Amino acid sequence: VSRGVPSIITGPSGSGKTSLLEIVGGLSKPQKGEISLDGRKINPRQRRSLSGVVFQFPERHFIGLTVLQEMRLGNRRLSYEIIQEILSKVGLSEISLKQSPECLSGGQQRRLSIAVQLTRKPKLLLLDEPTAGLDWSVKDEVLELIHKISEDMLLVIVTHEAKMFERFQTSSFHLSKGRLNKLSLHKNF
Repeated sequence: VSRGVPSIITGPSGSGKTSLLEIVGGLSKPQKGEISLDGRKINPRQRRSLSGVVFQFPERHFIGLTVLQEMRLGNRRLSYEIIQEILSKVGLSEISLKQSPECLSGGQQRRLSIAVQLTRKPKLLLLDEPTAGLDWSVKDEVLELIHKISEDMLLVIVTHEAKMFERFQTSSFHLSKGRLNKLSLHKNF
């Protein structure tokens, strides 16, 4: 995994792609083995502090009554300036902080869920099916956002739609029967 080159993980339904993200993100423990960083074993708490996880259909998990509350989850003292900076980074600079996240369009909700994770300043962003359920024009917007974010941090993306990422340089893997196998590197075209 390296900056500017998102890692794409594909595999059949039920192969454990989401479980892998949860383990890497420190939300679940592996049945066996260990996770290490720079040769040092890191525990789930350390992994949680290093990573942000955006689940498939993250809009189902909003709990803030307003965009502002959603952005401040876990960090009530987050300044308006930082919130506006992050919202701008994800293309949401024009939305009202007073509106409900549920009132946003599907693409805006997906961007908001990414913005919430960016408030945590993760070193690694884990995205589970980030384009699922979005129409084509919105998928392109989200793909461009993901590409832009990958320049600043490490990204791991689980997807059934790997072809959508072919326009970007990626490092691709396939998960099957508990094995993660590296595929050929895609180049921009």
